[in-house]
Order: sequence, then C-alpha cells, then structure tokens
Amino acid sequence: MASKQKTNANPRDVPAVVVSRLSLYLRELQHLVRAGRATVSSSQLATLFGFTDAQVRKDLAYFGHFGHPGIGYRCAELIAEIRRILGTDRQWTVTMVGVGNMGRALLRYKGFAAQGFRVVAAFDRDPRIIGQHIEGVPVYDFSRLGEIVSGQEIQLGMITVPADEAQQVADQLVAAGIHGIVNFAPVSLSLPDGIGLVGVDLTTELEQLAFSVANRLGSR
Repeated sequence: MASKQKTNANPRDVPAVVVSRLSLYLRELQHLVRAGRATVSSSQLATLFGFTDAQVRKDLAYFGHFGHPGIGYRCAELIAEIRRILGTDRQWTVTMVGVGNMGRALLRYKGFAAQGFRVVAAFDRDPRIIGQHIEGVPVYDFSRLGEIVSGQEIQLGMITVPADEAQQVADQLVAAGIHGIVNFAPVSLSLPDGIGLVGVDLTTELEQLAFSVANRLGSR
C-alpha cells in the first residue's frame, strides 16, 4: 500500500521554482512511462536534471509523501498526483490574442491538448485572417473578445501581441472574465489581485543561456 499522505499546502507558500520543477518531473515521468518504466527513485529523477535526490524529495514534500518503501515512486501514480497538484487533471479552455508568427507557431503545438489545455478561440485585428480556422482554431475579430470569452466560458488567455498592445489586451481579457494569462510580449503587465500571470520572454531566456555559456567558457 502506498505511503501517501497528502498535505494541505497553501499554494501561496510554495515557491514558484518548486512548481516549475514539478512540471519538469511530470514531463520526465511521462517519458519514462512511454519507455515502459513502472517505477523511479528520487535519485534517478534527480540525476536526470542535475538536482540532488534531497531536492526532489523536498519539492514533493510540499504536497505529501508519495513514495513506497523499497520501490521509490510508481511513475503512473506520481504522474496522477503531480497533475492533480498542478491542476492539469482537468481540461482548461484557453484563448489566444494575436495570431502573428508566434501565435501561429503556438497553435501548431500539439502538447497543449496532451496536457489538458484546449485552445478554443483566437483573436486578431487583421481582416485577412479573421474568420479563418488556424490549426482548427477559429480566429475572431478582437472586438468580439468579451462575447466569445463569456459565451464559451474560457478560463485562460495567451497574449502574443507587440509589447505596446499587451497591457490593453490584458485589461480586456480580465474584463472578459479570464482567470489567468500567459504573456509572451516582452513587457511587464499590471493585473488585479487574483489573476494569475506568467511571463515568457524568450530574449530573457536566451540572455540567461548566454550568461551560463559565457561563464563556463570563461572558467576554462
């Protein structure tokens, strides 16, 4: 029987970096299951990411104890637990605002649906693409944002517009009833309390990578 004791950790008390590592663990566990693995130890998981096994156990301990003595973690079981913790054990409806090059690339990504995110509508101001279906997703005029979001009970939004338009788009998403936003525009947004926000700035990520590589090369 599993030695699994869930805790009632307050999400506000869980560091964001822990949540990001949960997503890493989830992806790797899913790869292991596809490869036919049934169990994995904390040290095996840690080695895959360059962490310590103590770090893996500490991350999971925010939410409970999911291991089995002498076995480690059952992969399928831990996947189910992490999906429950992340909230991806259910379907989330998503919309996108801005169907330019980045928006189209994201719409082509099949991983969203696999992880429980269903993009059901996209919005743009370009009359050349309004009314089209891109990767099966209908593109509406931005002026219909409130109507469509409310009518389809859309929960999450992705912003892929230029930086100078992002705050206005975010404000309108919030007014329409969106609960959380992923912002791909390279600008900080100001949102009301209670609205989730994740910023994805690809240039910043490349800068972090450059810093890491430059320092490794410099240490040789």
